[in-house]
Amino acid sequence: MNRKTLSTLLLLAILVIIAISGSVYTYYLQAGDIEENQKELNSLKINAQNTEDLQLQLTDLKNKVAELDSILALRKYIIPVNIAQSNFFKFVNEVSANFSENSFVNVEFKGPGEVSDFLSFIYNIKGTADFNDLFRLVYAIEQSKELKKVLKGDLTNFVEVDDEGIAHYLVNYNFEVMVYYSNDDQFASAKYKENRLNSNPLYNIFYPLIREEIPPNTDNLLDVQTAQLLALIPDGAYVADSKGNTHLLWEGDEVYLGYLTKIDFTTNEVKFVLNKGGVIEKVTLKLEQNTSENDKKLTSK
Repeated sequence: MNRKTLSTLLLLAILVIIAISGSVYTYYLQAGDIEENQKELNSLKINAQNTEDLQLQLTDLKNKVAELDSILALRKYIIPVNIAQSNFFKFVNEVSANFSENSFVNVEFKGPGEVSDFLSFIYNIKGTADFNDLFRLVYAIEQSKELKKVLKGDLTNFVEVDDEGIAHYLVNYNFEVMVYYSNDDQFASAKYKENRLNSNPLYNIFYPLIREEIPPNTDNLLDVQTAQLLALIPDGAYVADSKGNTHLLWEGDEVYLGYLTKIDFTTNEVKFVLNKGGVIEKVTLKLEQNTSENDKKLTSK
């Protein structure tokens, strides 16, 4: 047998071995995978939908998402998802932007809070404020859409007298605030409107009923305690102060610490009501018939 014939036989043997090995791998080893893939392909062909059907399903799902989001937005409070620590600093700055010049607030981040169902941050806020500025701050924290709560705090009254001698009755405060958030978006709406954070003013419970500080006469009003009634005219009265300056007053006009309440032409008197640090005093100036005396009769009730 020559070399050419031998080579041909070897090649045929190799081809036979390859064909047998491929058939065994295809029909025996891969038979299960081929059958499973064929079933999956048949199932996909059966359940296949066109583009229009898929678009309709997508629109329907978007409408359901929007409906659920609107339900969440209608809740008074929501719990946001993964908020930054700086959010509360920004919130306090926005609320306190319109505070009076006597009010200020400092914010300190203390760390994560301990809540069983949600995550939270703890902050400490402290400072000095007018009573109603402080009330607006607490109201905004408690009523804000993103859930926040004042946990505990201390309040003390504080009197500050400015350079003009005017007393301001302020409040020193120190509060601990918890800000809630969650890793799950099922408690928050994607689009929501902030709650009304502007509170109605309240009576200052720290304002003293009797005050030692009497406001100065910065407007140069008539001080009726050292004044003299000079003359009465229809619906008015001429009154002179201790410096000799004459003031023409009508009923309801403001004087230092009070108002002119009545001009009595029958008795030739003018009557005032003064508020001396919470003590209400009535003062009457009488027009003297005997001008030679040139005195003023001052009666207090």
